[in-house]
Amino acid sequence: MIQLYDTGAYLLNGTDIVADNQDAAAVLASRLGSAPSREEAAKNTIAYSILKNHNTSGNMEKLKIKFDKLTSHDITFVGIIQTARASGLEKFPVPYVLTNCHNSLCAVGGTINEDDHMFGLSCAKKYGGVYVPPHQAVIHQFAREMLACGGAMILGSDSHTRYGALGTMAMGEGGPELVKQLLSQTYDINMPGVIGIYLDGEPVPGVGPQDVALAIIGAVFGNGYVNNKVMEFVGPGVAKLSADFRIGVDVMTTETTCLSSIWKTDDEIKDFYEIHGRAEDYRELNPGAVAYYDGMVYVNLSEIRPMIAMPFHPSNTYTIDELNANLMDILDDVEKRAAVSLDGAVDFTLKNKVHNGKLYVDQGIIAGCAGGGFENICAAADILKGKFIGCDEFTLSVYPASTPIYMELAKNGRLADLIQSGAVVKTAFCGPCFGAGDTPANNAFSIRHSTRNFPNREGSKLQNGQISSVALMDARSIAATAANKGYLTAATDIDAEFSKPKYFFDKSIYENRVFDSKGVADPSVEIKLGPNIKDWPAMCELPENLILKVVSEIHDPVTTTDELIPSGETSSYRSNPLGLAEFALSRKDPAYVGLAKEVQKAEKAREAGESMTAALPELEPVLAAVKNSYPEVSPENTGVGSTIFAVKPGDGSAREQAASCQKVLGGWANIANSYATKRYRSNLINWGMLPFLIDGEDLPFTNKDYLFVPGIRKAVEEKAAEVPVFAVKDGVLVPFILKLGEMTDDERQIILDGCLINFNRVK
Repeated sequence: MIQLYDTGAYLLNGTDIVADNQDAAAVLASRLGSAPSREEAAKNTIAYSILKNHNTSGNMEKLKIKFDKLTSHDITFVGIIQTARASGLEKFPVPYVLTNCHNSLCAVGGTINEDDHMFGLSCAKKYGGVYVPPHQAVIHQFAREMLACGGAMILGSDSHTRYGALGTMAMGEGGPELVKQLLSQTYDINMPGVIGIYLDGEPVPGVGPQDVALAIIGAVFGNGYVNNKVMEFVGPGVAKLSADFRIGVDVMTTETTCLSSIWKTDDEIKDFYEIHGRAEDYRELNPGAVAYYDGMVYVNLSEIRPMIAMPFHPSNTYTIDELNANLMDILDDVEKRAAVSLDGAVDFTLKNKVHNGKLYVDQGIIAGCAGGGFENICAAADILKGKFIGCDEFTLSVYPASTPIYMELAKNGRLADLIQSGAVVKTAFCGPCFGAGDTPANNAFSIRHSTRNFPNREGSKLQNGQISSVALMDARSIAATAANKGYLTAATDIDAEFSKPKYFFDKSIYENRVFDSKGVADPSVEIKLGPNIKDWPAMCELPENLILKVVSEIHDPVTTTDELIPSGETSSYRSNPLGLAEFALSRKDPAYVGLAKEVQKAEKAREAGESMTAALPELEPVLAAVKNSYPEVSPENTGVGSTIFAVKPGDGSAREQAASCQKVLGGWANIANSYATKRYRSNLINWGMLPFLIDGEDLPFTNKDYLFVPGIRKAVEEKAAEVPVFAVKDGVLVPFILKLGEMTDDERQIILDGCLINFNRVK
């Protein structure tokens, strides 16, 4: 089904794979008459050409990218614009779309959600942007319909910013990276590796894009095969997939931890642009006659069968047939994983969902940027036509990804088929993907065509003893399960005639409702600031030395951004840095906030010229031990803050709050064995936090230990790769080494200045 190459590979004429082994030169010479070098052939990937066209550095090893367009939603755009305003923003220099698809319901928290929407509308007017009102479209569907462009690059403040199927290289990053673009700065990265995703064959009826995506994720996540690399989709199988199918696979590539994606394009994508009234934005993209990839993933589409990603990660994949055949063994494995993911906080089992040998599901959801596409919903409606979901516990909700899709479903009759089956069809909304909609009952099991199934992504709260769980599936198998009254069923196991209706896009829906400044700013507009919208607190520059208290120690294999700062209803405080920070690590380590704030008292006292030890008496013996070896240490040259350790933090969401909440609580660093994604590490740096690395989990410190980092400012200034650090234990300094990893000159200066806001003020 899926094969990972052990080496790089050459692709000849877009069809033939030649593994980069000892025979490669001879094979290439016999086929081409000569053997091009890896370096030259690597320039023939689609990814290389797009990156080259957007690189401003003149050096393709050290990229400085300027994006063509930007997009954000209502969990992130307030913080981004507030940061940019603090740094002197006068006008959006490129098209910037502000969608309102996350906190759309405005159902809790008083006026704060709609206040943020009105902030967005006033900023779109003042700075020359585009404002998409709530319920019109989820961020990525609007971008596909109205923003994507062949050969372009788009940066979004949402991790699932992926429009590669349409020929657009898109990346999801934390908000500060968008701030840099708004201030006409660059996105600085080393040239990423490019991994070929070679599609062959053709999906069998009943297999959908989520099935293909989950199969790929299951094959590449655990081994990091595509981590921080670009996935380039090529091969004859691409032509066998519709535009919607490609989009559905593409959006899920975020869950591989890749940097971005790009696909070869053809008449199918040309038709997509024509349907949406933007024929001029299509561009045919193909790799060169001989292209070199740093790795190759061979995918036989014909062999893929309906998949399921069991709790609590999209990589925990099985075929549905495999699950049904080995039900109790796999559920036992899920329980073991849950014990790690949930820290034993609640009793978790799915074995009580097994009725007469079949797995019963409580809820089905087809939603958002992954599931809410036109073809997914039409296929689900075809399966459910004339059938009924029953009147027991099982429920089914469907969220079309945009109002134009909703309208077409109404016109072609699929909306009526769904409603008649017992499904509830709702407006465009990202809530089910991040824990703000359709939260199941305690101990309930939900199957979803959405992007993530991390703990709490369905809305349960461990700290209140509440737990439900999510498995990811394709819309087709969700509909098959619904037709079977909630008993898990693969779409390939039922008889269904897929009608594949043609899609008609009604552009007037957006013309009549979306505010588009056409890039014209109006400085006279007054920004609407609701009472929950707060400025960022002042942040000082990096001191000469640091004393850090470890205030959380996490040994899970991977720590998601949702565990660092929960999504769901807590995101209502997204525009209030201190208010949101109260929820940091609340579902993973409830003691974190109190410990961090206690340490922060010492730093606040230091900055006010008051006694640090009076504010934090436990610091006195630590300072005494430090001064025995470093007598020059004083409040004038030594800051105090907190740090956390996690094995591999940062998987999942791009939300900058995962880092900024730690910073506003006095955090100066993270210590990790590695960082799950580039975007989380970038968030740390942009908030002035040191992204330390340490080898192994046999740590020289434990939670609540103090660490002393002498000369840290000098180390950053002098680009030191390693930093000497001391654990303060029983009045003795115990030495060990932390690594800083590679950083650009600007990134080092951001840390020295204390955060990106300070960096831009200095500039």
